[in-house]
Amino acid sequence: MEVDDLLRELAPQVLGALVRRYGHFDTAEDAVQEALLAAAQQWPEDGVPASPRGWLITVASRRLTDLLRREQARQRREDRVAQWAPQGDPVGDADDTLVLLFLCCHPSLSPASQIALTLRAVGGLTTAEIARAFLVPEATMTRRITRAKASVKDSGARFTLPADRAERLGAVLQVVYLIFNEGYASTTGPHLQRVELAAEGIRLARMLYRLLPDDAEVAGLLALLLLTDARRPARTGPLGELVPMAEQDRSLWIPELIREGVDLITATLPRGPVGPYQLQAAIAAVHDESPSAEETDWPQIVALYEVLLQLTDNPMVALNHVVAVAMARGPAEGLRLLSEIEHDERLANDHRLYAVRAHLLELSGNLPAAQEAYEEAARRTTSLPQQRYLHTRAGNL
Repeated sequence: MEVDDLLRELAPQVLGALVRRYGHFDTAEDAVQEALLAAAQQWPEDGVPASPRGWLITVASRRLTDLLRREQARQRREDRVAQWAPQGDPVGDADDTLVLLFLCCHPSLSPASQIALTLRAVGGLTTAEIARAFLVPEATMTRRITRAKASVKDSGARFTLPADRAERLGAVLQVVYLIFNEGYASTTGPHLQRVELAAEGIRLARMLYRLLPDDAEVAGLLALLLLTDARRPARTGPLGELVPMAEQDRSLWIPELIREGVDLITATLPRGPVGPYQLQAAIAAVHDESPSAEETDWPQIVALYEVLLQLTDNPMVALNHVVAVAMARGPAEGLRLLSEIEHDERLANDHRLYAVRAHLLELSGNLPAAQEAYEEAARRTTSLPQQRYLHTRAGNL
């Protein structure tokens, strides 16, 4: 394993060990970053130590002590010593990454803050990298992450697995999914995909699966991300333009990811209980195993979406169900179903509602109405590749 990859894997484990032992999330993170920098400079020349994790924990602990002593001197308070003394169990061999993920997804934080803090503390991305990924100034992201850390501290959260971890795991899975999705289908900016962000979502999902191999929804999430990412090479044309799934060259799809995802969801589904991520992975598997768009088993996809709709009140699931029904039973039935959900205020301003309407109108032969809907969809999206694609569809009509 390359040094950079090893440090990326060890970073959350080392941070988790320090926070468990000493507390002080913010200062501990600074100490870990300095230890990682020292390792990046020394290991390529001196060789990787026999216990790289232990080396990093030792160096980071020393740096943390220095930082806290400096803070104590600056504060001129004797009681600071008690606050930075070891607070938890001695550092052992346990991997605290899962605890760290729960901490980053604390319910006191907004989803945006949960994502930023997870990418910083668990993903090991720099603040500048996270800011670039979400197209905001570095100073803005710095403030967001600082506020997130302060909120966790003010909540009095301890560095242990929470008592409500079954419920909180849902937030962790959602954050990992959102990180991947923002990379796979960027909501803003000039590019359709941010490959490094999607890759980080998959890496975090693999980490979760390694830590919780018996959790069916964790396995379902990993399978979903793998099966979705398998289509990545075919999603854009030579100029970065969007290529819809029906028009993609399926020979470009990544067969290794498809096999891994299909094997994973095939082994997971019979274990039960079935959850939303497993069902979405099963839908993705049907798409990925279809030789062409025309040969897709749309009735099976409709059936899976109908089960999924019983488990989640998600407007995007309802919209995808509309598309599946239209492909299985014709555009008229799809438009009828669309009329039943289009007044959902969660969809009202989303460009995808208008894009689906345009597509179904085009299939039904109502080209003037379809053109108008494509243009409306283009006005409502903040993604430049999406805008270009929708304008092109309208122009072709």
